[in-house]
Formats: sequence, C-alpha cells, structure tokens
Amino acid sequence: MRQAIRVARRGIGSTHPNPRVGAVVLRGREVVASGYHLRAGEAHAEVRALTQAAGLALDATVVVTLEPCAHFGRTPPCVDAIVRSGVRRVVIGMRDPNPLVDGRGIDRLRREGLDVEVGLLEPECRALNPPYLKQLETGLPWVTLKAMLSLDGKMASESGESRGLGGEAEQRLAHRLRAESDAVLVGVGTVLADDPLLTVRLARGKTPLRVVLDSTLRTPSGARLLATAEESPVVFATTSRGKSRVREIEARGASVWVFEPAADGRVPLAPLLRRLAGDGRYAVLVEGGAAVHTTFLREGLADRIAVGIAPMILGGARASSLAGDLGRSRLSEAIALESLEVRRVGRDLWIEGSIDRNGASHV
Repeated sequence: MRQAIRVARRGIGSTHPNPRVGAVVLRGREVVASGYHLRAGEAHAEVRALTQAAGLALDATVVVTLEPCAHFGRTPPCVDAIVRSGVRRVVIGMRDPNPLVDGRGIDRLRREGLDVEVGLLEPECRALNPPYLKQLETGLPWVTLKAMLSLDGKMASESGESRGLGGEAEQRLAHRLRAESDAVLVGVGTVLADDPLLTVRLARGKTPLRVVLDSTLRTPSGARLLATAEESPVVFATTSRGKSRVREIEARGASVWVFEPAADGRVPLAPLLRRLAGDGRYAVLVEGGAAVHTTFLREGLADRIAVGIAPMILGGARASSLAGDLGRSRLSEAIALESLEVRRVGRDLWIEGSIDRNGASHV
C-alpha cells in the first residue's frame, strides 16, 4: 500500500476533478505491476496496473489506495476490469465518499466472490486527496496560502520590493507548488506592485488557471497577465459592471467573472471558490498579498499555509506581514497549524502545515 501511495503522488497536479489514486498488482510478495491515474478521461490506476500485469494478474492481489469505481463516467467501471482480470483479492486503502461510488465498488467485488479488505493505511490514503475530499464535503476547493517572509515577518521592504526575497531554491519550490495546483490567485495589489506572470517556468508541469481579485478592474492594460492571456488562461474576478472595461479585458483573451459585492464591496471569496470548484479547480494556491491572505484567514477559507523565511531582517513600520487584523486578540485564539513540515530550501527555511480546525493554539 505504501508503494501504491508513492505511485499515486505522480498524479499530483493533473488528476482533478478526479482523485489521485495508485495501484499495485502482487503475486505473493512480489510487485509485478503498478499504475496511477494521470488525468480525467484517461485510464484509472487499477486499469493501468492490470494492463501492465497482463496474465500475471490471474489469482493475484490488487492493492489500491481508493475504492474502485463501479459506474460509467469518462471511462468504464474499474470493477469490471478487476473481475475480468482474474484477480483473487483486492485490498483498498479507503472507501470513496463520492455518491457515485460510496461502497458500490466494494459491494460489487464481494458479490463477484473476490476477497476484499478495506481500510489499510487509511489516514495516509486520505492524505493523498484533501482537495478531492474537501470538494465532496463542502463544494469548496482546498486552499493553500503561500508567502515568502523575512526573518521579522515582512512580505516586502518598506519601499514595497519583494522580488528576490526568496532564494533560487525557494523560487523553484514556488513554481512547483503552482504546477501542483489547479488555480493560482492574487489580489490586484500584487498585480500593481509586481506585474507577475504567475506561470510555471522553474518546474515541470502546466500553468494553472491564473485568477486576479480585482473589484474595480484596475489591472493596467499593459499588465503581463493580460499580455499572456491567449497563451495561458486568466480570470479577473470583479464586482465591476463597467461594460466597456469588461469588453476590453475579454478582447485580450481573458475571462471576467462578475460577482455581487461582499459587505466591504470586494469580491466575495466563497462564491468565487465555489465557481472554481465547479470548474474542476479543486486545489487553489493563494499567493497574496497580505490583504487577500487576511480575508481568507478571517473567513475560515484557508486550509494550509506554506511559508518561506529568508535569513534577512527588513524592518519598516509600513511593510506588510503575512496577515493583518484577524479579529483574534488573545494568544489562545491564534490560528494554529498541525502536521508541520519544516525543512531547509537552499538558503531559506520552509514551513508548511494544515490549519487546525479545532481553532486553539497549542501552547
């Protein structure tokens, strides 16, 4: 199962709206084949593994991280392929909560006389698919807030400079995070300050959908995001109903999504996230700036934090930090992280963790 989990990770960044799944075929203790799901519309992990195994699947064991499907979608049911292969035993990491599956695959395999076990390394198998599982449970995507900070917690210098804060290794990691996401999101303030491309250039993978929160459509006509809209999709989320400006942006090849304004007049985040999830964008990377991060945290819409820390001190009273006022004045009200990962990335320190939904600081 651990090997199936490792294989499944090869699909990170390409499978959504389908889950990441890995499978191996065993004869005795020998792995004779393995497979993973690469992208929606292509063969599922079990089918790829069984195809590779060919005749060696007869009387073998299939180990798979997620319950095989029993319904027709873009591909035929995986249980049909398992039954036809002559497999004797199936070990499943976790049941698939998708209403189209949800035990049907397990029941079908057992009715066909196969020996089926469920729940092996289930926590590790669940950890493969937080975006998929969150979308099923809430209709919202999995949101990661990413930032690069100085040692004193600043995202930029007093003059507003942020380019070069992260070293070369951190920049490659940031591009890998983009490649693993379905959408990358920034506020218009970041566009005005940095004129970013938000493309994947320093890692392997496809550039995700680029999303700009721009309530009044202030993005300059010469912005690099607009200049590359024909090459890689860009969405401007706005509350503006200025038809001429909308037409101008759309004529450049970008999309404009208009929302009813939130109480503060800005783009409402929850409806935007639901629309992204409905479009199959289950993993959203938020790269800022500070006001955007603050809103995601205040509204409880962030799931994971990924922060690089550069070994430098910037100072400055006006320099922005990761987040502003969160309405939490006491230490006991702090947003705590769990399942922490801490490592060196070149010259920088990198910290990732999921937000503890219990809401209490562990002090």
